[in-house]
Amino acid sequence: MEPARILVVEDDSDISDIVREYLEAAGLEVTVAYDGEEALRLFDESMFDSIILDIMLPKIDGWRVLRKIRETSIIPVIILSAKGEEYDRLKGFDLGVDDYVVKPFSPKELLARVRVALRRSDKVRNDIGMKGFVFKGLSVDFASRNVLVDGEKARLTRKEYDLLEYMIRNAGIVLSREAILEAVWGFDYYGETRTVDTHVKMLRESIGPYRDILVTVWGTGYKLEAGDKE
Repeated sequence: MEPARILVVEDDSDISDIVREYLEAAGLEVTVAYDGEEALRLFDESMFDSIILDIMLPKIDGWRVLRKIRETSIIPVIILSAKGEEYDRLKGFDLGVDDYVVKPFSPKELLARVRVALRRSDKVRNDIGMKGFVFKGLSVDFASRNVLVDGEKARLTRKEYDLLEYMIRNAGIVLSREAILEAVWGFDYYGETRTVDTHVKMLRESIGPYRDILVTVWGTGYKLEAGDKE
């Protein structure tokens, strides 16, 4: 299996060198961009499995880079920034980041967070071997992350899709809210379990006539039941 490719966007060469060293020692392939303009160029020209993104960058700041990336891609993005106020963290998550690490940081912890993000990436999913899911008029392609409902493309949010795929891969298993939070939101998520209930409700609305495959297990959590899965 080819190593996962990481784009590190960081204008401080000392920091980027440390990040590169730790990631490459872990067997990952690293490309570094030193400003926002270069980051977007590299993103357009190459395929990456995850991005580590600073906010305070020359030419184009990290927020604008993130917005441009999210226009076309759900690639896992980890913010690495000295801006650690609650406002900045919430802004990052609102814009679709997968994780937020504040400087000064532990390179070992950053590597752990990258690994968590990669477990949710397309590349790692495809290596598992299961390529997609079909149930009557509902189809899910794991490679493209496209979901079709009776031939029409469903407009799922990133978390809705991650939740759906996780439940598909664990079809028939009762999944607690805590297990879903850890798998879909990550090991460091401190939100309430009702977040899961909210996203299940949204997902049911998104898949419309096939909402009944997402079964509520009262007092525990949820499971996906699709007896006619092809």
